[in-house]
Amino acid sequence: MDSKDGGQVSSDLQRQAAAAIARRKVLAAYAEAAQKAAREASAKEYTSRDSARLKDAPVTSKINSESWKKYHSAWQNYYQKYYSDYYSKAAKDYIAKERLKDAREKAEEEEILSSLTRSSAKIDNKSGLSLGTDGAVPYGDQDDDIKSKLRLKIRKKATESAKKTHRKRHLIPIFAGVAVMLLILFLQYNRLIFAPIMAYVSPGNAPASEIEAIDPTITQTVSPEPRLIIPKLNIDVPIHFDIPLSEVMSAMNNGVAHYRIAGASAFPGEIGNLVITGHSAGDIYSSNPYKYIFSGLERLEDGDLIYVNYNSVRYTYRVVKKEVVEPSNVAALVVETNKPLITLVTCTPLGTSRYRLLVTGEQISPSTDEAEQAEQYTPTENTESLPSNEPSFFEGIWNFLTGN
Repeated sequence: MDSKDGGQVSSDLQRQAAAAIARRKVLAAYAEAAQKAAREASAKEYTSRDSARLKDAPVTSKINSESWKKYHSAWQNYYQKYYSDYYSKAAKDYIAKERLKDAREKAEEEEILSSLTRSSAKIDNKSGLSLGTDGAVPYGDQDDDIKSKLRLKIRKKATESAKKTHRKRHLIPIFAGVAVMLLILFLQYNRLIFAPIMAYVSPGNAPASEIEAIDPTITQTVSPEPRLIIPKLNIDVPIHFDIPLSEVMSAMNNGVAHYRIAGASAFPGEIGNLVITGHSAGDIYSSNPYKYIFSGLERLEDGDLIYVNYNSVRYTYRVVKKEVVEPSNVAALVVETNKPLITLVTCTPLGTSRYRLLVTGEQISPSTDEAEQAEQYTPTENTESLPSNEPSFFEGIWNFLTGN
């Protein structure tokens, strides 16, 4: 205390003022911190509440039609502008290339003409001639220039054509080789193509309407010419009887051939086996008109009729069996029987000579009650295999080289 002033000293007053100021600052700081904490708590509460609300809110994909139209129009405009610029640029590039090409050709022509003009001028100067008043070459020299120009153009085109021909020339051996190979394959295997077709085409010369089945119970007197008739296959073909084995192939060039072996030597009407053979296939370029005569023999079935005209009598046979054998199985023709039989022999499968097809029939007319047994026959030649089709292209070459 200041005794003079009757109160506190100045230093005490200053300390009190400083303490009051410090208390106010601390209270202000506490008040600001409390407000900040309250704001943060309120913000967190709002955020969590808003998040929950958005989470529970339904999702909608509805788009405003007006906005979609604007979006679509914007893309259309974009693509239209893009392609317009693209094709416009492409057209400009094409026009520029064509103009450049024309300019080059024109420049070449002008250069050729200029060189011709200079050459002509040199010749005129040497010979004492002069150009016209307009600097043009005289008429006679113009003709020479035109001729020279035409010769150069022709030479240029000829050179280009020669280059193209040279580029293609290396393909000629390939095409030639392929053509030769196809020709060889056709010569060798054409019968594989045409024989199956001819199996369903009339192999004989007579129309199908003229060959009809005949009543087998009636014995008919016919012309003395020996013939084989099969109505189902439209076959009416000459038969050459009693042909030696060595001549069977040549006989089949004029029809079908009858030949005899030991145990199968019967003639029509005799008890035993009557063997008749014919071709089923041949090369399309072969001159043999009977190369496909037995191509349809596979179509015969049990009960089908076969007729043989022999010595002015028609003999009728009914098919009873078909079988396929190896070419070396000659014994298949030897059949123990008490009836007159017929066996037709040809090659199978069609177009090949791999196997032999045997079609056997029994005589049903005339009556077999008085039929005589065929005489025993001893061949003078060895029978090693059944007759075959005409030799193929390479087989013919081999037979020619070997003398067979």
